Amino acid sequence: MSWLVETPDGVILTLRVIPRAAKEGFTEVLDDAVKVRVGAPALEGRANKAVVALVADALGVRKRNVALVSGGKARTKRILIEGVAANEIRHRVLALTGGTR
Repeated sequence: MSWLVETPDGVILTLRVIPRAAKEGFTEVLDDAVKVRVGAPALEGRANKAVVALVADALGVRKRNVALVSGGKARTKRILIEGVAANEIRHRVLALTGGTR
């Protein structure tokens, strides 16, 4: 499952972000990323901030434990989540998306 990687620093979650969405949330697990929608536009880092807030809220972790690692100007983003095991993140993402991957 290439959308989730455990590292010494935490868990890297790969997301495919849809900005300016009417409804926010985790929508689908793809082979290489998890599709998420945020209402913020991809302007001046607003969508990036919205993604960090969405991930923290949806996965039940503090915002300070979630950081954008790469993809600041791209739709595909890598997010570092600290303090939670990869298996737990996988379980929470699959529960949010109804996925089975």
